[in-house]
Amino acid sequence: MSKGSIFRVSTVVSMDTRRQFGNVGESIAAEFLQSQGLHVLERQYKKSCGEIDLICQDGDEVVFVEVKSRTSLAFGYPEDSVTPEKIRHILRVAERYLFETKRTESPWRIDVLAIEFHREQPKITHLKNIDIPEAFW
Repeated sequence: MSKGSIFRVSTVVSMDTRRQFGNVGESIAAEFLQSQGLHVLERQYKKSCGEIDLICQDGDEVVFVEVKSRTSLAFGYPEDSVTPEKIRHILRVAERYLFETKRTESPWRIDVLAIEFHREQPKITHLKNIDIPEAFW
């Protein structure tokens, strides 16, 4: 077997493991948000312009949730990986969701739920209504 084959196999396994890890993080996030009184409307809502991990209802407000999970802080806190480009994608998908569900007049916000798995119990940080720079509008 060539090194190229070994590399491809390990990459596939790595990507599959990352996807499974992401799904575990999203499940924990959904459970946490429900315990806080939010109702989960959608999971992994996909459109051609991007994906939103969770869409929830908090009273009359629609909440678009980006979930970030890490097993180590070697590359920083999970919430630090929500880049301006990621926020742009979330905004595009959120706009589509609001239009398609006829909720364009509904109040909405973007939350980030960060999960650190490097301890016995996951540490959850819930950042509500993150700031969206005016440059995005």
